[in-house]
Amino acid sequence: VPEPASRDEIARLARTTNATLAALEQSVRRQHRFVADASHELRSPIASLRTQLEVAAQHPELLDATDLHQDVVRLQHLAADLLLLARLDAGERPTGTLVDLAALVREDIAQRAATDRITPTVTIDDTAPEVKGSRTQLSRVLGNLLDNAQRHAAASITVTVRAAGDTVVLSVADDGHGVAPVDREHIFERFVRLDEARARDEGGAGLGLAIARNVIQHHGGTLTVTDGPDHGADFQVSLPRAH
Repeated sequence: VPEPASRDEIARLARTTNATLAALEQSVRRQHRFVADASHELRSPIASLRTQLEVAAQHPELLDATDLHQDVVRLQHLAADLLLLARLDAGERPTGTLVDLAALVREDIAQRAATDRITPTVTIDDTAPEVKGSRTQLSRVLGNLLDNAQRHAAASITVTVRAAGDTVVLSVADDGHGVAPVDREHIFERFVRLDEARARDEGGAGLGLAIARNVIQHHGGTLTVTDGPDHGADFQVSLPRAH
């Protein structure tokens, strides 16, 4: 709407209205982009499943159950990721359950031991206080960060939990190629995969880090990436301690 040059209530109302309209327009564009990206990601595994099933209908001896299973699992994970993002976008707040991050890290890493390529080195400050939130969602964040580290690490991954004033810090560092400063915000956008990530992780949809940051922000914390101690990437989660 036109903004008058005056400094009265009408001018302020016009500026507020324009700011609201601009925010709504940006939200609609973001939603359209999200739907388009999600549709693109869903088409690939669905098309692959259909092709394999059509071939199997004509030539049952060519059915590859392993490939079918991988496509179904990929589709299942993508659907779960999209559902979680939709709930977060709708404003779902995490539960106020007390969560012991140290115990969560030990449990998750133990469960992954049989399948992980690299066994992480774990350093935990047992005096680190608990945090409040959803244990399931925080476990998802840890899993996404560990998956990312497993894809990009050369030989080592380090996980630490420590207290830092009124916060609890969870760090997942690897000795891979790291993340260039220019990409350190870009990688947290939805459906973003850097060139190197695309080459090494063709099955990913680029949602893991976006989900991790979104969940942490809903818990009142931050998720950032810096240079790791071994020239790789160091993802640091900072959450307020429970009071």
